[in-house]
Amino acid sequence: MPTEGTARSLARSWRLLRGFRLEQRDPDAFYDLLSADAVELLACAVGVADALTLDVGGGAGYLTRALRAAGARCVLVDADAGELSWRGPPPAGSVVADARALPMPSAAVDLVVSSNVLEHVSEPFAVVDEMARVLRPGGHLWLSFTNWYGPWGGHETSPWHYLGGDRARRRYAARTGHDPKNAFGASLFPMHVGGTLRRLARHPLLDVIDARPRYLPEAARGLVRVPALREVLTWNLEVLARRRRSPS
Repeated sequence: MPTEGTARSLARSWRLLRGFRLEQRDPDAFYDLLSADAVELLACAVGVADALTLDVGGGAGYLTRALRAAGARCVLVDADAGELSWRGPPPAGSVVADARALPMPSAAVDLVVSSNVLEHVSEPFAVVDEMARVLRPGGHLWLSFTNWYGPWGGHETSPWHYLGGDRARRRYAARTGHDPKNAFGASLFPMHVGGTLRRLARHPLLDVIDARPRYLPEAARGLVRVPALREVLTWNLEVLARRRRSPS
């Protein structure tokens, strides 16, 4: 992913972090902001125009719409029909399917994207394997996820997740009278920066091109190389990988 000038990098991070205030009261504004930022980075890094693209776990389709607006031929896949229609009719051509069994032939897709999905599935690396399978050789995988020990690792149960996911879930339910949408052990699972990077480094089909904190300024890029610190301060890990021409 390309580097940014200092002023632009700081302004971008400030804009994204401020956007979190909108997530609950104006989700359209928040997810449109996040999606536009992702597409801008992808357009600079790998190009999206006319790319056959799979948006895995894209929910209401914010990222799919942004990619299509940039010229990508994007197909949205989500396992939950309710998520697809959460904000109205889903994008045309959307598919209900399990991310562990994507409805695409092998080596067929130019680009696979997955934004803030892996922490919500019980077998995240099975999903990564499947995304790698459908990529053509030389195709790109872009993914991001919220790491567990970051400030937002427990999602709406934060910061109580630092005392344990089950405890945070029970506390939230006692306070609100209902389970959180992102319930630990059911729809929210711990993801870690170091473990993920090690797994990707050993992947037989993928080469990691870049990894960085998604919302932080360019100057914070080095955090991903610092054990322990990266788990707390990264907030959200963004990874760009390329499918190898031949398996290792």
